[in-house]
Amino acid sequence: MNCAISGEVPEEPVVSTKSGLLFERRLIERHISDYGKCPVTGEPLTIDDIVPVKTGKVIKPKPLHTASIPGLLGTFQNEWDGLMLSNFALEQQLHTARQELSHALYQHDSACRVIARLKKERDEARQLLAEVERHIPAAPEAVAANAALSNGKRAAAGDEEMDHDAKKLCPGISTDIITELTDCNAALSQKRKKRQIPQTLASTDALERFTQLSSHPLHKTNKPGICSMDILHSKDVIATGGVDTTAVIFDRPSGQILSTLTGHSKKVTSVKFVGDTDLVLTASADKTVRIWRDSGDGNYACGHTLNDHSAEVRAVTVHATNKYFVSASLDSTWCFYDLSSGLCLAKVSDDSEKVDYTAAAFHPDGLILGTGTSQSVVKIWDVKSQANVAKFDGHTGEVTSISFSENGYFLATAAEDGVRLWDLRKLRNFKSFLSADANSVEFDPSGSYLGIAASDIRLYQTASVKAEWNLIKTLPDLSGTGKATCVKFGQDAQYVAVGSMDRNLRIFGLPGDVKPNADDDSAQDS
Repeated sequence: MNCAISGEVPEEPVVSTKSGLLFERRLIERHISDYGKCPVTGEPLTIDDIVPVKTGKVIKPKPLHTASIPGLLGTFQNEWDGLMLSNFALEQQLHTARQELSHALYQHDSACRVIARLKKERDEARQLLAEVERHIPAAPEAVAANAALSNGKRAAAGDEEMDHDAKKLCPGISTDIITELTDCNAALSQKRKKRQIPQTLASTDALERFTQLSSHPLHKTNKPGICSMDILHSKDVIATGGVDTTAVIFDRPSGQILSTLTGHSKKVTSVKFVGDTDLVLTASADKTVRIWRDSGDGNYACGHTLNDHSAEVRAVTVHATNKYFVSASLDSTWCFYDLSSGLCLAKVSDDSEKVDYTAAAFHPDGLILGTGTSQSVVKIWDVKSQANVAKFDGHTGEVTSISFSENGYFLATAAEDGVRLWDLRKLRNFKSFLSADANSVEFDPSGSYLGIAASDIRLYQTASVKAEWNLIKTLPDLSGTGKATCVKFGQDAQYVAVGSMDRNLRIFGLPGDVKPNADDDSAQDS
């Protein structure tokens, strides 16, 4: 007898007392629990209406396809095929799960980076807000000064101009910063009294034997010309600013370019390292100053672009604290900045006369700022009060470069008529070097030598006011342009770096100090 539901021999047969039909126990019980009626007749049926039937052990007959070897092989093949299909489906599910997991992890990582960036921006904004709040007492004075200058004509101009002036408002140099500058001045002055000339400083005999060691093409050929240069002595790395709108970070020992800073739209007029930090400053004819930071892999990213000037920015100079710097512009102003935030704390102009600033340098002690102008005048400023405390006349043409000696007594200035030396103690010119179109003047870090870049490069031994400043060496300008634009001394004056109006950086030193990867000028010109 077969089950009325499955059509197979039941393992636990039961009989319905109402219809007399035979069922498999588990099937009829499930049907009754779901529907409560007989699956065949449709009559109401309960568990009590079915009666078990006692039978012997049911042995199911074997299917015909398993009764022979070919049938068994076919069964095994079907089982294998089913297993492979099941395995393939599982692998597909695993692959999909892995993709979903990878996507989720990527989203989590991206979210963490965004959160970190937002936290950093929040912290920077809080720091900037705290800085502004710290300087806020200076703001009402500036607002009152603007209000005092107002007249009927200015009032008629409307609120738009007032909003513009408010945006340009600088908080001023706070008393805390002035105290910091004063403490730095005292520390450096005390340290300078104990200063000794380093034993590793190159001798005058060594400088007399200087010759060109290498020439490196750092800038583009279609816009040649190196406008500015600086050297990070602790790492022997040189930065150059070019007419091609880029600044290049160059490792002198290896002769390799470490990084090229792109972002300015016009020539880079000034470039400065910020002490031994990972920061670099660049100024440009595009009216901006940029603060660059080493990202750790040798590449520099622009952290701040400063737009406080309305004309070409000619110079940047870093204070001895390495926390502040000054930019000088042809818009007749110089700006005092906080390096960490890029905030312009003070924008200074001379109300007594209109001059365009072409050069700037901090005194080694940091409380005096020297500026050169296109009107041939050199001005000395008190940084604390931003007052003009001295003025040097005598040059002809634009003042192109200024440099303070390490001892703080002398100031060297370069212009179209040559280089003049000034005694800062008596505020007078005590010596002049006549040289047409002097483009750069630089004391070495020890204050023992002076370099002048013009149609050639001249190296002098420094002396006192009354003693003679002897010419040690005249190096030719090998660029073929007849115009060396900048000169810098290496650590302990062991070499001299020169930039010209071609694209090459030239290193002069003792013949035995030739560095690898140096190309001669003929190779560059070709």
